[in-house]
Amino acid sequence: MRIVIYICLRILNLVTKLCRFLTLQMIEVVASMARGPVFLAGELMECLITFTNPMSHLSTSASSEMLAWASAQIHCQFHASENRVALPAQGNKQDVQAESDTVLIPSRGERGQCVLDTPPKILFCDLRLDPGESKTYSYSELVPIDGPPSFRGQSVKYVYKLTIGCQRVNSPIKLLRVPFRVLVLQGMPEPPFPQDEEVSPSNPFLEEEEASRRDARPLERALDMLMATTSRRCPHMFNITNMRGKVAKFCIFKIVYRLGEDIVGTFNFSEGDIPCLQYSVSLQSEEEIQQPYQRRPGQAVSVTGHGRHLESCLHTASSHFSLPIPLNVTPGFSTDIVSLRWRLHFEFVTAREPMEPPTVLQNQSEVTVWSGAEHVDVDTFSWDLPIKVLPTNPALASYMSQFTGTNSINI
Repeated sequence: MRIVIYICLRILNLVTKLCRFLTLQMIEVVASMARGPVFLAGELMECLITFTNPMSHLSTSASSEMLAWASAQIHCQFHASENRVALPAQGNKQDVQAESDTVLIPSRGERGQCVLDTPPKILFCDLRLDPGESKTYSYSELVPIDGPPSFRGQSVKYVYKLTIGCQRVNSPIKLLRVPFRVLVLQGMPEPPFPQDEEVSPSNPFLEEEEASRRDARPLERALDMLMATTSRRCPHMFNITNMRGKVAKFCIFKIVYRLGEDIVGTFNFSEGDIPCLQYSVSLQSEEEIQQPYQRRPGQAVSVTGHGRHLESCLHTASSHFSLPIPLNVTPGFSTDIVSLRWRLHFEFVTAREPMEPPTVLQNQSEVTVWSGAEHVDVDTFSWDLPIKVLPTNPALASYMSQFTGTNSINI
């Protein structure tokens, strides 16, 4: 008898929940960044946010749905490895309202600290959606120019998100987060356009076109400056030597690059006194914690490889390499806590004694097979060449982004 009563109570509980679900239909919220998920600091970010009542008006349970309000804002989350970074104690600074489900806190539930956020912008208040109805709102905000770039290192992470908060009447706030990537370029103009351009007379029939043109100017100026900086070519020559003498002459045409560019260098071994058996070139980034925040004194720098070229070059007069800079890496930057630098790391294997090249007779018609020495005494040494890596056009970086610029939620 008890089992029957228990089963009846369970069925009644499920029926009650089902009735509540049918009386409170879900509203679908979709956020989409039309231009892509990558932006330059100081650039205007635009996002379209659509609210839809998916129930058909033909449905017997269809009814109008109400949303109390919705707002959106940008925030940047900072997370550090406790084994590598010693951060000062924050103390108990949590807002007394932070535990309430009816207070908008965009970083609620996120790891780390919120180091940057923009003022929230209200999208609407008291929105009513009839069955099958949709309404779209446009959110636009300048990406803060004084913030760090998006970065996922071994010790430190900076993550940007657009957070949209929505609330039904007498219900908890629901958060929709859209992650995106920020590239920082030094020298980005601020404000984005001169003050006199805002108050200059304009054609009322072309207001939208003029507004979009003004918004594009800071990005255009930044990209022009970026192209001018990375397009300058001036050959840099280096004599590569070790304790026994000159190994080769190395030439690289520039040391400032954009994301996505190829680093090209050439070696001339004919001018060397020491035979070079093999060389390798690696593209590396160095992540260094600033001294006040190091967990241990003299803490080692974290080095990450992003590509390597290896070549055997015995009896070779000249050689070259080409290393692409990935679009998804972070350009060099520096904050109070961490700095990121870039370099080319060279490694050479040289013979201690001269090695005679194979002799080929001038009139010889048959194929000659030359076998290398079975044992060679060698020396190895390395060399680091600092380079500078800058951002690229954010539209180009969007093609290789891990983010889609779109996300959705049902509330």
